[in-house]
Amino acid sequence: MKNKQKIQQMLSVYFIAGTQDCQHLSGDPARNLLDILQQALQAGITCFQFRDKGKNSLENQPDQQKQLAKQCLSLCHQYHVPLIINDDVALAMEIGADGIHVGQSDMTISQVLKQTEHKLIIGLSTNNLAQILAAQQQADIDYIGVGPIFPTPSKSDHSPALGIEFLSRLKHEQLNKPFVVIGGVNQYNASQLKQLGADGVAVISAITQAENIADVVEKLK
Repeated sequence: MKNKQKIQQMLSVYFIAGTQDCQHLSGDPARNLLDILQQALQAGITCFQFRDKGKNSLENQPDQQKQLAKQCLSLCHQYHVPLIINDDVALAMEIGADGIHVGQSDMTISQVLKQTEHKLIIGLSTNNLAQILAAQQQADIDYIGVGPIFPTPSKSDHSPALGIEFLSRLKHEQLNKPFVVIGGVNQYNASQLKQLGADGVAVISAITQAENIADVVEKLK
């Protein structure tokens, strides 16, 4: 998967979720996550990031969390869609995930490489131009996440929104890494973001809270 064109295709409709994002629904959040994921896969998402952390997640129930991650991986592979694990290299290696995504405050890329034996797709979150440019110099990073582009309700600890003008300026930086934008992204602004140069759009609530998942995913493409 690690050639640039395949990574770009993978980023097109990038869905991120965990049990904490399914609390608004009645019933078991893990079951709800699997149901939402299956609908999203059927509709044509190109990547899924399992990000189960924080309040109302299975973070303190590692056995249940691992079991759910395995179920998500199995579902994704039925549709030939890669599964990325957020921030937990041990979990990614244990279940045989396709990739790992880390933030600026998580482990370093060299630590990730050491633990993954260079086998996984590696994504890095960036929140400003300096971080984006620094990531361009690290050969082992396969793609970067850029955001938040807009204010977002999905993360309480996010950095200030970068805005659409920032994305316009990025066009002139001649980036060599594929990038996906996140933060306040939805079916109404996705096409504009891609026209401004983003290889893909990453969403959480646009899908987890959608009344019609198939319709939303179609508009994100």
